[in-house]
Amino acid sequence: MTGNRSQVGPFPALAAAVLLLGTADSMVGSYLVLFAADEARLTPVQVGLLTSAPAAGGMVISLVAARRFDRAPTRVYAAGAAALGALGFVLLPGTSAFPLLLLIAGTLVAAVGAAFPQLFALARVVLGDGSTGRRSAPLLRSGWSLAWAVGPLAGAAVLATAGYTGIFWTAAAVLALTAVVTLTVPSPRPPARETVPVRRDAGPSARPAAVALLVVAVMLFYLATYAGSVALPLHVTRGLGLPASAVGLLYSACAAVEVVAALALARLPARSGERWLIAAAMGAFAAFCVLAVLADGMELLLAAQVARGVAIAVVGAAGIRFFQDALAPATGRAMALYSNANAAGAVLAGGLAGLAVQHWGAPATLLACGATAVAGGATFVAATSPGLLGARR
Repeated sequence: MTGNRSQVGPFPALAAAVLLLGTADSMVGSYLVLFAADEARLTPVQVGLLTSAPAAGGMVISLVAARRFDRAPTRVYAAGAAALGALGFVLLPGTSAFPLLLLIAGTLVAAVGAAFPQLFALARVVLGDGSTGRRSAPLLRSGWSLAWAVGPLAGAAVLATAGYTGIFWTAAAVLALTAVVTLTVPSPRPPARETVPVRRDAGPSARPAAVALLVVAVMLFYLATYAGSVALPLHVTRGLGLPASAVGLLYSACAAVEVVAALALARLPARSGERWLIAAAMGAFAAFCVLAVLADGMELLLAAQVARGVAIAVVGAAGIRFFQDALAPATGRAMALYSNANAAGAVLAGGLAGLAVQHWGAPATLLACGATAVAGGATFVAATSPGLLGARR
């Protein structure tokens, strides 16, 4: 049996890979819209299509990689996805032709989205089903949140000195380093049999209907978060008349809360009320939406980031772990489904959020986001009911 010392060994490399991947992703993600509008001179419709293409393409790549990973777990898929993404970032600023931009974004850049679930699947297989493996999701998720706190700031510094091309090429170098670091993780081996069975509410016998509802629940939650990210800056700057810098402060505060919440989650006993914890987190995001609408200044807006950060961290970390347990031993498929639910929420938010703000205004859109998060929580509770989930074999 693999000892705890050997289980812990691969974690620093995995954490470094996640941190690097998140930094590159956040550097580009924070400025892709501005590049498309200001540098490539795309129309608003073209900007929307370009920013949605990586998520749409990443869903396909993730599913293909997941199936191959479950048949033969390997580091190659995560490293290869990062390398393809690096090539995409190198090529993207070299053209302003919309068809070519869309092609690069939907294929090479989309591979970055597949690297995320592959790294988490690799961590679960390499670290095993013991305490280290089960805590890997919240710990790695905290690294991802930290990257999203640092990446946009790094992107802003590069933009000031080297422009948009500098941002893309710097992110490409970070992704290339991600691929190298990933290849230092020990090759996955078949997981050892558990000497003491671990109790799980969801197992390999989870019914297809339950899995589908789990995906819908997570998709609704991320639809709410991404649409809320569109409405919040408009509410803060146009509705409350605060400066644009206030938005950056709110996002940094949220990222800091995410890191702390994910680290705290890693210290909780495995499966300790995880079902209700995730549902409550979705409700916490709804509370954030209400507080944001009630706020008339920065004090309440900052306080609301606690609810927002906790919600994103818990669903991001405990949700990943829940999917992995529900679909074990198909770790790759579990991560692909979770990641694609996230991506589907992003794609839907890209179109719906703009329409909602245009017709309803930012405050009403935030309240609609809260209602969507509540619907996601209710769907999650329904999906995880013992009668629907099925008994573990």
